[in-house]
Amino acid sequence: MVRKAKSQNDEQDTKIHNRLKVLRVERGVSRQELAEALGINYQTVGYIERGDYNPSLELVFRISELFGLPIEAIFSREPFRPLSEEIYGRQDTRMAAADSVVGAQEGIRP
Repeated sequence: MVRKAKSQNDEQDTKIHNRLKVLRVERGVSRQELAEALGINYQTVGYIERGDYNPSLELVFRISELFGLPIEAIFSREPFRPLSEEIYGRQDTRMAAADSVVGAQEGIRP
């Protein structure tokens, strides 16, 4: 059987996006502390946070359980929207400010 060479699109399709760093920092946990709690090397935490390494399914479950969140709140096949947009329905503040200026010029109130 001949294996198909991976294209750049294939690699993008297999990348797993995550909010691990946001969750870790939010809870005041260092990479070393998280790694010890998960039983992995602290460098692996960095690789996962940067998207350089896709964790095993078993590790994904351990991370989910540790943070007390569903897997889909931490990991996704698609890039996450910014939390301010996702939770509060806000756009990037620079974009919102630009929209306000344009609206004011056109006589529209926010």
